[in-house]
Amino acid sequence: MAEPRIIETTRLQLTQMTLDEQALLFELDQDEAVMRFINGGHKTTMEQIEQYFMPRLKRYHDPLKGYGLWKVYAKAVKEIPETLAGEYLGWILVRPMLFFTDTPLVNDIELGWRFKKIAWGQGIGTEAAKAIADFVASHPEVSALSAIADEDNVGSINIMTKLGMSFMKKAPHPDVPDNQQVVFYQLKV
Repeated sequence: MAEPRIIETTRLQLTQMTLDEQALLFELDQDEAVMRFINGGHKTTMEQIEQYFMPRLKRYHDPLKGYGLWKVYAKAVKEIPETLAGEYLGWILVRPMLFFTDTPLVNDIELGWRFKKIAWGQGIGTEAAKAIADFVASHPEVSALSAIADEDNVGSINIMTKLGMSFMKKAPHPDVPDNQQVVFYQLKV
């Protein structure tokens, strides 16, 4: 088996998550503030992760293409508060847009993210998403990068705009429960 791919930025180290790291997903999803725009602030149970999230992740997990989740860790550098050095901060999602439909958009790659509160407001989400966006955009078959968010999730929308994405539409997304409307942003590459 090949060594896991590592992407580094000034402050962060990103590596692809394996399919046996449910504990990291559980840890992140135990903060109601983190889950606010995902499911109204409800903590995810380990059973939900094992029965729902992991089988879905397994379907699009493709380390050769960079699809899956990328773990984000803070490096021990002067640009990071000492209390964060070495900490798992969250993840970046990479998969074809509309993956769980009959017509996934294999040239339009969806980026998503979820971070602990300790990482909020420091540019960490943008730095991590930019590193992954640059990596994904380097693949010749990729023509667009996209992201979705609850329209009130200003933090995620800020990351999208800092990545150069533009508002496309407000519409339901198949992965969002109850046909809820979300905002779609996209960057042509």
